[in-house]
Amino acid sequence: MRRSLAGRLWPNIVAVILFVFFVFPIYWMVTTAFKPDLDIVSSTPVLFPVHATFSHFTKAVHAPGFWTFVRNSFTVTIGAVLLSLIVATLSAFAVARMRFKGRKAFILLIMVAQMAPWEVLTISVYLIVRDSDALNSLLPLTLFYMMMVLPFTVWTLRGFIAAVPKELEEAALVDGCSRFQAFVRVVLPLLAPGLMATSLFGYITAWNEYALVLILNKDSGQTLTLWLTQFQTNFGDDWGATMAAASFFTLPVVVVFLFMQRRASSGITAGAVKG
Repeated sequence: MRRSLAGRLWPNIVAVILFVFFVFPIYWMVTTAFKPDLDIVSSTPVLFPVHATFSHFTKAVHAPGFWTFVRNSFTVTIGAVLLSLIVATLSAFAVARMRFKGRKAFILLIMVAQMAPWEVLTISVYLIVRDSDALNSLLPLTLFYMMMVLPFTVWTLRGFIAAVPKELEEAALVDGCSRFQAFVRVVLPLLAPGLMATSLFGYITAWNEYALVLILNKDSGQTLTLWLTQFQTNFGDDWGATMAAASFFTLPVVVVFLFMQRRASSGITAGAVKG
């Protein structure tokens, strides 16, 4: 009995420790956003804001360019996700259903592209965008973010499409559907978990990206990741406003994750093992 109890207790203790380890920075960020300035700079850590204030959130929202940066972030993020889903769905269908010369090499290339760090392309991307006179534009950012999430999206959706029985498509073809209509009406509805998983991955990747927008875009073309740096000046760091801004920045990701997490988690697992 004691060994059995200890065997069940230790995994729970380890899980609680890991939970606290990963959640505490988020807790500290949010509580600091509500603390008065004196509590933030106090030598004695204040774990819970007794005298909460919303002044830091007000300052963050009224920072120059806030709503422009919000619009830019949503534009490039949603655009990258939608484009990657369209391209990846058709590519994954071709890889899963069709047999063509170089198919295995193409699949291997997808895996290599997923493993390669995208930072190695930064200089090349900058030169291409500069020579195209497209600096400070949202379109290059959207296209590059799409490239970042495309390999993972193709690989995941390939597993889902391969798991759909071919007989369903053949039955639709017999009923008079074209190949594309059979795909849209039969296969696409069954890809919902995979689409959720890849959408969440693409959303988080594009939303959090910092380095590329710092290099390519200035002023009105920036996103919220650069907006967070506005509260760090030569005269000191406004930690209250910074934490409030970081809380604002994190909120859309948390909302999307909570909305999609059930299907997304099952989608990631299923797409990795099927096919």
